[in-house]
Amino acid sequence: MKITEKLKRKQDSMFGTAPVTIAFLGDSVTQGCFECYKKTSDAIETVFDYSRAYSSRLREMLNTLYPNVQINIINSGLSGDSAHRGYERFDRDITPYSPDLVIVGYALNDACCGERYIGRYRDAIRGILKKVGDIGAECILLTPNMMATHTSCHLTDKTMTDLSEKFASVQNGGVLDAYVAAEKEIATELGIKICDVYSRWMAMANSGVDITEMLANKLNHPIRQLHYMTAYLLCECIMGL
Repeated sequence: MKITEKLKRKQDSMFGTAPVTIAFLGDSVTQGCFECYKKTSDAIETVFDYSRAYSSRLREMLNTLYPNVQINIINSGLSGDSAHRGYERFDRDITPYSPDLVIVGYALNDACCGERYIGRYRDAIRGILKKVGDIGAECILLTPNMMATHTSCHLTDKTMTDLSEKFASVQNGGVLDAYVAAEKEIATELGIKICDVYSRWMAMANSGVDITEMLANKLNHPIRQLHYMTAYLLCECIMGL
């Protein structure tokens, strides 16, 4: 990717080149949401831990490789966001920062709307990619993690168990698979680099890992350790490994 050329130039000449900026557009996983809990009878609260989100982990990795480079991270992840809303807020939340690279991660909330909205998802992803191209940035499409496959014994509140059942039906019923497949098709068609985190989660599931217990909220937010895995895969993608 061209961003590696910018990293190298900045590493070789700190005063002669501009900092490198990487922007992230996505949902709650991108934002850095982890555990969920009930604060009141009708409100679900989320634990935010930006320092452990994959965007922060990626910067740490890149700064290990390029210690002289100032890397600006723009985390425009938003809890509850879907691709069509990401498209709508792109000009506000991404464009002003003139990023060198935009990493786009959706599908979790989109898939919960059902397969009948997969066309809207395709259009939104295509629209986001066009906007990335219009601002002259490179792009990586990031496939999502898996969602809960069953209701964890750690969930006792009815609101949470109802959500778990819904997410498990989306995961086990192949709906999320269909959204990920659509994302991959678009990436192949448009020549966009894709970081396929989803396939790694599927490999873990096929190897006997309890995917639900790998989720901090037992619903859809990966544990902190697996944000590190996402960051590592993104680093490989950027470096062309």
